[in-house]
Amino acid sequence: MALVNAGDEVIIPAPYWVSYPQMVLLAEGTPVFVEAKIEADFKITPEQLEATITDKTRALILCSPSNPTGSVYSKEELEGLKNVLLKYPRVIVIADEIYEHINYVGAHASMASFDDIKDRVVIINGVSKAYAMTGWRIGFIAAPEWIVKGCNKLQGQYTSGPCSVSQKAAEAAFAGDQQCVEDMRLAFERRKNLIVKLAKEIPGLEVNDPQGAFYLFPKCSSFFGKKDGDRVINNSTDLAMYLLEVGHVATVGGDAFGSPECFRMSYATSDENIVEAMKRIKETLAKLK
Repeated sequence: MALVNAGDEVIIPAPYWVSYPQMVLLAEGTPVFVEAKIEADFKITPEQLEATITDKTRALILCSPSNPTGSVYSKEELEGLKNVLLKYPRVIVIADEIYEHINYVGAHASMASFDDIKDRVVIINGVSKAYAMTGWRIGFIAAPEWIVKGCNKLQGQYTSGPCSVSQKAAEAAFAGDQQCVEDMRLAFERRKNLIVKLAKEIPGLEVNDPQGAFYLFPKCSSFFGKKDGDRVINNSTDLAMYLLEVGHVATVGGDAFGSPECFRMSYATSDENIVEAMKRIKETLAKLK
C-alpha cells in the first residue's frame, strides 16, 4: 500500500504464497503471474522476468527460500534477475526472506547484497520461522528510508505496533546463542532428505529436491482423471481432500499457490510422522485407477 497505486502491476512468480495476490489487490494493484515449472526448480529466469515487465510494473515479489516450494535462488540466479531490473528503475523488489536461516545450500543470498540495486529492495523477515516463534507475531522490513516512512504511516494507523512482550522475546532470540537455529536447520535438512526419498518411491509423483524452507511441492497431475470407485480426482484440491479423507494425511492443493498441478506437504514434524504419512500417501494413491 505504501508503493502501489491503482493500475500498478506487481509481478508474482508462481507458485506463490497464497496471500501475495490478495495483498496486491487490496492495494488496488494488478497481480501479474510468471509460471516457474518444476523442471526449473520453480524458479523464474531473467528472460521470463523481462518479458513480463511493462511500463505499469511497480514491484516484483520474490520469496527465497520459498513457500510453498522450498526453492532457493543462488546469488548467480539473483544477479541475472538484478541485471534485468537495472533497466527498469521504477520497479521495487519485495524480497520475502522469512526462511532465510532454513536453507541447505550454505550462505543465504539476498537481492539486497548487490550495491547497484539495494536502494530498490525491501527485505521482509521476522522471527516466526528461524526461531519457531510463529504466534509471537513479530515481523520487520529493511528498506530505503522513504519506503520505511511510508510503511510506518500505515502501520501506526492499523495496529500501532506489536506487543512489548513479543518485542522483548524477539530481542532475546536475536541476542542469544544461535546454535538452536543451526540445530533446527540440520533437523529440517534431515527431514527433507527423508521425505524426498520417500516421495520419489511413490509411482506417479514428480519430485524435485528443495533447497530451503520445510515444504515439498510434488507434481501430481498424473493422477488427474483417475478414480477410486465413484470418486474422481479432477485437480490437486480433489487429491488433497482424497488424501485427507481416505489416507488421513493433511496436505494442501496447489491451486491456492498458483500451481494446480502440484500439492504441498510440510515436513515440519517428526521423522516418525513423515514416515507414517508417506506410507499412507503411497497406499492411498495406489487405490486410484
